[in-house]
Amino acid sequence: MTAKPNDLLEAELTNSVIGSFYDVYGELGFGFREYIYALALERDLVAQGHRVEREVSVMIFFRGEPLARQTLDMIVDEKLVIEIKSTEFLRPNATSQLFSYLHATNLEVGLLLHFGREPRFYRVVYENRLKRQRVKRRPTQAQRE
Repeated sequence: MTAKPNDLLEAELTNSVIGSFYDVYGELGFGFREYIYALALERDLVAQGHRVEREVSVMIFFRGEPLARQTLDMIVDEKLVIEIKSTEFLRPNATSQLFSYLHATNLEVGLLLHFGREPRFYRVVYENRLKRQRVKRRPTQAQRE
């Protein structure tokens, strides 16, 4: 069974952001730094009534202790993570960075917006029900017997 576009998580929000992405690209074209595209996208989204947070810092914990911070390019309406790239070519593993951002938060949907020679977007979903599942420890010798 194939999902319909309206069945997608945050479909309306992601469609709105994708529309803004193409509007910004249409006006600016290729060749600017990510920072410029982020500013323009933020302005366009705010003008549409969206709430936008930029350069959001998220702490990663290991065994209950702070380990490191990751900085997310943008969060829209407290529901959608945005990662912006403006390179000419996108690395094959470019979505893995966005996936790690979703893993580190309770957000489930992200968009990678590539302001390259040809504008492209990639949608990444990581449902909360699949996150942070504990890996079982190896059984001790006594447990194996």
